[in-house]
Amino acid sequence: MNAVTQTNVVTQTPLVTEARRGFAPWAGLTVLLTLGVLLAASADRWQGGWAETAAELHNAVLITVPAAAAAGCWQGGRERRRRTEELWATVPRPPLARFLVAALPTALWVAAGYAVAAGLALLATWPYALGDGPRPALVPTDAGVSGAAVLAGHAVGRLVPARLTAPLLAMAGYVGLGVTAAAHEGAGRYLNPALPVMESWVPVWWQPMAMAVWAGGLAGAAVLAYAARRRWTALLPLAAATAAGALLAQTGDGLWHTDPLARRQVCDTSVAPAVCVNARYAGALPQITGALSGVTGRLKGVRNLPVRWEDRDGGPRDDEAALPSLTPLGWSFVRGRLTDTGEFAREAVGTLVLRGDCPDDRLGVRFERADDAVENYLAPLPSQRYFDDLDSQGDARRRAALAERRAARARLAAMGEPERRDWLSAYFAARAACDPSGVPAL
Repeated sequence: MNAVTQTNVVTQTPLVTEARRGFAPWAGLTVLLTLGVLLAASADRWQGGWAETAAELHNAVLITVPAAAAAGCWQGGRERRRRTEELWATVPRPPLARFLVAALPTALWVAAGYAVAAGLALLATWPYALGDGPRPALVPTDAGVSGAAVLAGHAVGRLVPARLTAPLLAMAGYVGLGVTAAAHEGAGRYLNPALPVMESWVPVWWQPMAMAVWAGGLAGAAVLAYAARRRWTALLPLAAATAAGALLAQTGDGLWHTDPLARRQVCDTSVAPAVCVNARYAGALPQITGALSGVTGRLKGVRNLPVRWEDRDGGPRDDEAALPSLTPLGWSFVRGRLTDTGEFAREAVGTLVLRGDCPDDRLGVRFERADDAVENYLAPLPSQRYFDDLDSQGDARRRAALAERRAARARLAAMGEPERRDWLSAYFAARAACDPSGVPAL
């Protein structure tokens, strides 16, 4: 009986009541739904990769932090709006305890709303990710920053309890974070919890903790300065925030490093040229090789080809061709699948034919006609007839050029296999050397 009585007493404490009823659960649900709508609307660009999901979740802090601050501000002005300040002051608790009873449930619900949305996003990515693993390192910090924003906003709401304070605070927070995030220089930008991150960036191990201390310290200082009996105690979290902020600002670009996995490639060397994809999408290699099978089949036995199609930052080397980019997700590559294998193959042929850095004055009619014939042979464009019809309606020069291109395509297609292999071998050698005279006649 005593245990039951104690349990009932505990469940009736003001903190639990605030957490179970009233504004706090709705604030958490609002954050969850807002973040869920934002993520659902942009699912095509993050659902196929763990790194993209992590970046999207972190960049959403630009929305959740101002919203959390506004929620805390609205809750902070509640007693003034209800005209129950004097009644609340008669409660036999110190001001700090009364502050935390009103503010802490909202902060916890908001942080939980962000964490649940992040967890659902990670679950949504799991069936489609094809390479690297989950990156949840920033989720606890971003959830904590949102909760800290509630506490700071609550203090503002207590000081300025007008109804317009909450929306104005949200607007100011959004503009402040957005302007700082858009800055391209200055140490202050590294103090921004909503600083956008690239998919290939990985934080150093201590960066999330330093950011949590920075944001939490500022919020704690604001709470203690407003509600503590000994307001000098606000100096303690402020000192911690200052130390963490100084560390973040001084480290600067060193807070992030490139994911080692993003520098690696996984290759299929059973075809020529070999097909290589970034290791972050290693699972996509079979379907990419399949998309290029028509091209590599027609190139079987051809010499002077690039060694591989490569997929890495910095551009291809002299003996390589660039693989059509799979990123940013949401265009040619969505949820682990190529959206148009034919278009992907045509782009790959384009990088194969036009590789190198041939100056325009070295390119002439001979190269243009040969390039057109090779591209149409390796990966014909379905709408080629439409473009040819446009040229056929042009002036005499365009019609003559079209007739020559069509004749070159027909001659290349009509060659026997050995003759065509020799012709293509000579063509790719001339292309690599930027030597129009080396292009065999068509």
